[in-house]
Amino acid sequence: MACKPATDDPARPETSAEFPRPDRPVSDLGATNFSTEDVRDSRGEAQKVMELADIRPGMTVADIGAGEGYYTVRLAERVGNGGRVLAQDIDRQALDRLGQRVERERIENVSIKLGTEDDPQLPSDSFDRIFLVHMYHEVSEPYAFLWRMWPALAEGGQVIVVDSDRPTDQHGIPPLLLSCEFEAIGYRLIEFVEKPDIRGYFARFERGDTRKSPSEIAPCSVQPA
Repeated sequence: MACKPATDDPARPETSAEFPRPDRPVSDLGATNFSTEDVRDSRGEAQKVMELADIRPGMTVADIGAGEGYYTVRLAERVGNGGRVLAQDIDRQALDRLGQRVERERIENVSIKLGTEDDPQLPSDSFDRIFLVHMYHEVSEPYAFLWRMWPALAEGGQVIVVDSDRPTDQHGIPPLLLSCEFEAIGYRLIEFVEKPDIRGYFARFERGDTRKSPSEIAPCSVQPA
């Protein structure tokens, strides 16, 4: 059964007008701290995800939907002084708190960027990995967002998605719908792993041969059960 469009709001960003509307509901923005960091570390969440994503010293990584920095600070330690982490969010207050944390903990290899709902605002040809952890279901303009994220990947770069197999209005996204939306732009799924210990699944995408033009994007009209 087809889902309702993500929004009927006439104030849809003008910058999204050339892209198809997503035919699915969207979760409300979740709490920026998600769960206590001690609880998440007790499951080894970040370490497991970074190992699956093959994060190595010297890499440049974007943490999209960074919130208050659970992944940001751990990625920064993992990539080391020779690497860089860009923490991005659309919540200015969360980024302010993250900035205070970065200063307090004297983390030298992190920068912070405010994004928008349809554009992660990432520099081109920059990232070995782009992390979207438990946040993609909150993206209200996925086709515009993914299309504009494409140029930010360095050669051989990958997009890492961690999410839950739940309806998109219940803070998750079914894996088939996730793959459909990425593939609509031109990305390829190269790995999928179910991981209950990280509260969901791990998916890894890379760019395909070509990025479709906005007019060529065919929206995913059915949300898989």
